[in-house]
This record gives sequence, C-alpha cells and structure tokens, in this order.
Amino acid sequence: MSKKQKKELYRILAAALFFAAGMLTPERFFWPRLVLFVCAYLLVGLEVLKTAAIHIAHGQVFDENFLMSLATIGAWAIGEYSEAAAVMLFYQVGELFQSLAVGKSRRSIAALMDIRPDTANLLRDGEWVTVEPQSVRPGDLILIKPGEKVPLDGIVREGSSSLNTAALTGESLPRDVAPGDGVISGCVNGGGMLQVEVTRPFEESTVSRILDLVENASSKKAKTEAFITRFARWYTPAVVIAAVLLALLPPIITGTGWSLWLSRALSFLVISCPCALVISVPLSFFGGIGGASKCGILVKGSSHLEDLAAADTVVFDKTGTLTRGSFSVTAIHPDNFESKELLRLAALAECYSDHPISLSLRAAYKDELDDSKVSRVNEIAGCGVRAEVDGHAVLVGNEKLMKLNDIPITLHDSCTGALVHVAIDGRYAGHIRISDQVKPESSQAIALLRKAGVQKTVMLTGDSREVGEAVAAELGLDEVCAELLPQNKVEQVEQLLSRQTSGKKLVFVGDGINDAPVLARADVGVAMGALGSDAAIEAADIVLMDDDPRKLAAAIRIARKTLRLVKENIIFALGVKLLTLLLVTVGVASMWEAVFADVGVAVIAILNAMRAMRVEQK
Repeated sequence: MSKKQKKELYRILAAALFFAAGMLTPERFFWPRLVLFVCAYLLVGLEVLKTAAIHIAHGQVFDENFLMSLATIGAWAIGEYSEAAAVMLFYQVGELFQSLAVGKSRRSIAALMDIRPDTANLLRDGEWVTVEPQSVRPGDLILIKPGEKVPLDGIVREGSSSLNTAALTGESLPRDVAPGDGVISGCVNGGGMLQVEVTRPFEESTVSRILDLVENASSKKAKTEAFITRFARWYTPAVVIAAVLLALLPPIITGTGWSLWLSRALSFLVISCPCALVISVPLSFFGGIGGASKCGILVKGSSHLEDLAAADTVVFDKTGTLTRGSFSVTAIHPDNFESKELLRLAALAECYSDHPISLSLRAAYKDELDDSKVSRVNEIAGCGVRAEVDGHAVLVGNEKLMKLNDIPITLHDSCTGALVHVAIDGRYAGHIRISDQVKPESSQAIALLRKAGVQKTVMLTGDSREVGEAVAAELGLDEVCAELLPQNKVEQVEQLLSRQTSGKKLVFVGDGINDAPVLARADVGVAMGALGSDAAIEAADIVLMDDDPRKLAAAIRIARKTLRLVKENIIFALGVKLLTLLLVTVGVASMWEAVFADVGVAVIAILNAMRAMRVEQK
C-alpha cells in the first residue's frame, strides 16, 4: 500500500469513527450529532468537493465527483444528515478499493516484468566499475556475474553459462550460452561468469522495448472500453437531467411534497454514478494484459486482446513458426558433377546470406570457405542467389530460379524436403536436399486451437507444394498455400480476409523477421519466437516470447476470459443500477439501497475484473 493509500485509509477510518459515533448518539442531542456527521463528511468529502469545483471551472462538469457532491449537498439541504455522510464515506471506500485493485494489477505486472537491470559492470581503463546501464555504449565490454540480470543486449566474448529467461518467456528452461552467442537484457545469469560485448544502447535494448510495451499497453483502448468512455460522457448529463425532472415534475403534477421527490432524485443521482463500469472495464483489460505477460505473451493494447477473442481463422508461416527453422543437408544429388564440389560452390555462393538454408549449406561443408573467391553476389527475392565463384556463374536457389534462367532440372528422388538447385555457367549441376523438422509442439498447438473454437487453420510457405502438403497433413491443417513469394503471402491473407465472417478476426502468426507486411495486414499479427527480434516487436500486435506455438491458444483463452469478465461487469452493473433506479423512483428503495447500487456494485465489479489476472500457464 502506497503512502497516499495509507493516508486515505486513515482518513476513512477516522470518518467512520465519527459516523459511528453520530449514529450511536441519541437523536435528542441534535447539535452534537450534527457536528459528528459534519466531521465525518468533511474528512472524506472535502477532496471530492474540491475536485468537482476544479473540474467545473475547467468545463468538465458531469463526472462522478459532481454527482456525489450534488447528491450529498442535496441530502444536507433536506436534513438527511446521516445519509449524506454515509454516501460520501462509502463512495470513498469504493474509491480506495479501486485504487488498491489498480495498484495490485500494476504491482503484479511489475513483479512479472521485474527485468529492469539496476547496474552494469563496465570495463573502464582495465578495471571493472559499476555504472548505470544507460551510460554503457555499443562496443563496451561488461561483466555479468552469476545471479545478476543481463543489463544490455550483446555477444558473449568470454565464459559460458546458462540464462534463466523465465521473466521474458514464462518458461523455466534455461538457455545455454558460450562465446559467440548473443544474450539479451532481462535474463538472469546462472552459474558462470560472462564477459559480453554490448551491441545496443540501453534505450534500444530488449528489456527497454518490453517494458515500454507493457507500460503503454493501456494506450490502445478496446472498442468496448472506448464505448464505455463515450457512454459515460453522455450518460452522466442524461441522468442529472432525469434526476432534476424526477424532483420537479411529480410534485407539480400530483401536488405531493417536494422533499419526498427531492430525496428520491438525490438517491437517483447516487445510483446513477457510472464508476462501476468506468473502473471495472479498463481494469479487466489491464488484468488480462498482465495475466498474459505472466505467460510470456506481450499484448500491445486492449484493442488487440479484444480482436484476439474473436479469432476465427489462424494463418501460420511455416519456417520457424511450425517448424524449427534449423535446416540441415540430408542428401546431395549432382548431375555430372562431384558432390563435394557442388556443395562447395553452393556454400560459397550463399556465403553472404543469413537465410537458414544458406547457413545449413555452409555448415554442411566441413572445410574452410574462402569468400575472396566470390564476387557479384545478387540475391533474388523468393528465388535464390546469383554469384560469380572462381570465375564461374553460379545459380543457387529453388525451381523458380531455374525457370527464370531457362535451365531444365533433373530430379533424383521424390522424398519430401526443400530442394536447392545449382546451375553452373548456365548448365544444371544438381540439387541439394535440405530438411526442416516440424516442432514437436506444433501438432498439439493446432489441436488446442480447435478446442478453443478456431474454425480454420492455414499455412503459408515458400517451399514446394509437396513439402507444404506433407507438413500440413502431419499437423492436421485445413489449408496450405505453397511456393509463395513474400508479396504473395500478403495477397493470400487479403483473400482470406475477404472471406471472413462478419465480426470474426483473422490472426497471422510468423517469426517476425521477414513477415512484417503480413503481420501488419492481418486483423491480429502475432510474432512467435521473437526473443530479441526487433522486427517482431515493431510489427506485431502480440508477441509470444518463445518458440512454443501452443502459447497462441493460451493467448486466445486469456482474451476470451477477459472479454467474458467485461461483459459480465457491464450486464451486472447496468442491471442492478436500472433495477434500483426503478425502485427509487417508485419509493421502494432509499438512499441506503442507492449506496449499495453504487459502491457495492463497483466493489463486486472490481473483484470480478481482478480475476482476469489469474491465468493458467498451460
């Protein structure tokens, strides 16, 4: 509890003592009783009256402070002293409860995302000095001791250890690192000492990006949340007008006493305060975002959580999303050429590319590669590479590349897998078969999505139709679109969007490195396995911080639970308020029932909203 909250609590307790003393004082002691109620009222109500006056001065008349001030001042005017003090006292109890609930949500997220490093051990003039991470620059060398948080992104230069990524991914499985491996800020170093060369300044580091995402998630409001804000803007003046009419018209029409209808109008004002909705709806979304971050799922705003709850179609990129993305050479089929020489020329032609297939070709060639023999490298998007190697024109890529250059191909087998075709000086030289393994979690992920109510699952891939269909059959996907260039993926998503049922949403899941255009085009873009990927964090609406596709089903489950809680609170709050307003109008309910309809409903709605923070991690 913060100092401000403690101060509020002490003020409420003091006011409650004065109020209790006033209620226990016999009615014949009018003035002492009145003084006790006035003290109770001023202790908790002075700030509300002051806030209402400030808002009125700035043209913001119709808010909950105005409603409470008007209702309680009116109660004093007609002699309902105990009711006036009670309304303000219980209103402030509700406000404190709201403050505690929001504070708990924020602390929960802060605890989950307790990844901000406090210090960094910097090598300066041959000595290790402790500095703030913000003062470290790229190229500096830092020391990370066992048990310390990794303060900045970098590359390990000395030492080996295991990193705990639980705060980022929600998973307890450690990640081993050795010299040459990249490390990202926010992880906790396990047992070894690490010397790391910093690659990014602190403000651009992974930890800063993630914290910024979580802290600013509330800025993108859901449609429901925005509607409640607009609703309150029109609702409050409407109920004030209704209360005025309730106070004036019945006495004029029926000739009954003014005080009776004024009392009912004041109760009407207390009930009509929309704080239960205004508080609980944003709190539900905030809790859902916090609960998701606990599972290693970063949601950029409540609008994306709301859209995810309506997910009907899920479209996957294949490589790195449903498959491991770690290719390996499984066969070499030369055509009037030596196998090792075919592999050497292919590896050299691909030596400047970071594509997984390029890396696998270089890894398969065990000997050292002399890249000085390579020149005029030209990468052709979606097709492959053209380069000059040892004075020979070498083409390395897929079947499209061969067709573009009018080179006929010869296939040696029919096994599934990606084929890398090689042509030298315009003649076909053979092909190299590369295989990518399906992630063991992918099949279960598809099953979980179906269980969650997803109607259609689609896979997009640049691989051959045979490879795509084999993976789709293994995982039980509904549809596969193969042999796609990067721009074709956007076109396919456009077609799928045009066939979407009204009110339903399409989700695209990719690795975030080369899928930015599709992530941006989908109703909800989800970047998976995006630990440290700038492209993923920038382009996606939702970021799954590890390589487990099952997290998508968990994200949908959290989104739907959050929306369910929001709807429950709206129906409950409006239902109770409307019923009590009716009872007050006909004289069945009094100011005390009005207090319950306002504060009681708000407290119940807040408790319900806080359930959004409790999520199952699997």
